[in-house]
Amino acid sequence: MPAQIESRALDSKGGPAKGASGAASGTASVASGVAGAAASSGAASAAESKDAPKDSSKDAAKDSDEPAWAWPASGPTIGNFEEGKRKGLAIGGKAGDPVLAAADGRVVYAGSGLRGYGNLIIIKHNGEYLTAYAHNQTLLVKEDQAVRKGQKIAEMGSTDTDRVQLHFEIRKQGKPIDPAKQLPSR
Repeated sequence: MPAQIESRALDSKGGPAKGASGAASGTASVASGVAGAAASSGAASAAESKDAPKDSSKDAAKDSDEPAWAWPASGPTIGNFEEGKRKGLAIGGKAGDPVLAAADGRVVYAGSGLRGYGNLIIIKHNGEYLTAYAHNQTLLVKEDQAVRKGQKIAEMGSTDTDRVQLHFEIRKQGKPIDPAKQLPSR
C-alpha cells in the first residue's frame, strides 16, 4: 500500500475546505471561481465525510431557494441524466441554435479549459444552485456578467463532442441532479 500523506486544504476564509482542493478536481483547477460552489467529483464527497467537520445546515433542503427553471434550448432531449454516468441532459439542435440561461444568475465561468465540455458556461444562481452549458459553438457572455432567465448566452455547437448538442447540468450544492425533474414540462 502506498504511503499516505495527509494534507488539508483551506477555504477562502482560512478554515478547512469542505470540497476537493484545486489539484484534485479538473473543474476546480480550471474554474477556480466555482471550486467551492461546484465540487465536481466523488473526491469532494469523500473529503467531506472523512476530514471536514459536519455542517448540518448545508445538508438541509432549501427548496425555497430553488430558481424557477426554464428550458435552455428548444431541441429534443437526446440523452438523459444517469447517476454516475451522464451528469446532465443532452439536448439536440442545429449549429447556431440559441442557448438560453435557465434562470437568473451570474456567469462564473466562460471558456474552453475543461476537457470534455468544449466551450462551456457555468452560471451561479444562488448559494445552492448552478448550471452548466457545454459544447457551445459561440459564447455570448463573459465571466462575472449578470444574466436573466431566457437570455441568449451562447450558440449551440459540437465543441469536444461528435454531434451538435447542448450538454446541460443543474448542480445543487455542487452535486449534479437530474435537470428533467427540475425543468417545467414541455
